[in-house]
Amino acid sequence: MTRRTDTHGLQDRVEAFVHRHFTWPGTLHLHRAAAGLDILRAPVNVVLSPILVLVRLGAWICRKLGMARMAGWLLARRLLLRTAVSARVEAAILTELLDAPLSSGTAIPDRAALSRAILAAPRFREVIRSRGTVAEAQAAADRIVGAVGDYTATRSSIAEFTTGLVTLAIGAIVFQALTPGMISMAPGVAQAVSHGTAVADFPLGAPLGGVWYGVFPVGPSPGLIAVTVLALMLLGSVIAAFAGIFADPLQARLGIHRRRLMRLFRTLDAEMDGTRDMPFAAQEHLLPRTFDLWDAALSVLRVFRG
Repeated sequence: MTRRTDTHGLQDRVEAFVHRHFTWPGTLHLHRAAAGLDILRAPVNVVLSPILVLVRLGAWICRKLGMARMAGWLLARRLLLRTAVSARVEAAILTELLDAPLSSGTAIPDRAALSRAILAAPRFREVIRSRGTVAEAQAAADRIVGAVGDYTATRSSIAEFTTGLVTLAIGAIVFQALTPGMISMAPGVAQAVSHGTAVADFPLGAPLGGVWYGVFPVGPSPGLIAVTVLALMLLGSVIAAFAGIFADPLQARLGIHRRRLMRLFRTLDAEMDGTRDMPFAAQEHLLPRTFDLWDAALSVLRVFRG
C-alpha cells in the first residue's frame, strides 16, 4: 500500500462486502455469535461508552495542543469489551478487504492473530518492512488493528442508539410518555405492575378493584422500581446484542456502512503513508449520549416534580 488505495475498485469491494454481511441473511448469520457472552458484554459497553467519548475528546484536545504522544496514547486505549460479533466483522475485513492471510479455522481470532495477519498481508508487507525496526513494524500493525477495532466498536454505539429508539417507541405506545432510556421507562412499568397486582388482589374482586384503584391509585414501592430497573437493563442488553439484525440492513440501504468503511480505509492510507494524521473518528459514539442526557434530564425533572 505504498500508494493511495484504488478508490473505484475499493468501492466495488466495499459494496459487495456490505451486501454480503450487513443485509439479510448475512447479518442474521453474523449475529449468531451474539447468542452467548455478548449479552453480558453489551451492558458493560453501555457503561464504558461515555468514558470512551471523554477519552476521545481528550485525545482531540491533546492533538490540537501539539501533545501528539499523549493523543496517541489516549487513542490507543481500547475501553469497550470486544464482542464476538465485532471479532467476526474484524476478521471479515482483514480477509476480504485487506487480503490478510487469517486462518479460516479461527472463528473468533484475538487481536494478536489479527496483528500477525497484517504483518503477513501482501498489500502491507512492503510498507511495514520499510519501518526501521521490528518494533516499529509491529507498532504499525497494531495501529492498523486498532483502527479496525475502532471501526467495529461503533457497532456498540449504534446498538445502544437502536435500543434507545426501541424504548422511546415502547414508551410512546404503551405509556404515552417520553422514555429515551430504561431508567425513565422503569417508573411507568413499575406503576403498571403495582396497579395490576393491587387490582388482582382486591378483596371484592378485580372489577371492583379496578374501580377502587382508579379513584385511589397505588404507587410502586422503591424495591419494585429497583427490580424493574434491573429487569429492563437486562432486557436492554439482549436488545443491544441483537440490534444489528435490524440496524445493519437499514444502514446498508442508507449507505452508512459504505461511508464508514471508506473512512476506515482513509485512516489506513494515512497510516501506511506515514502521516498518521487521520485517526478513525467514531462520531457514532456521540449518538446514544443524546439519549443519556435526555434520560437524565427527565429523571431530574421527575424528582423536582415529586
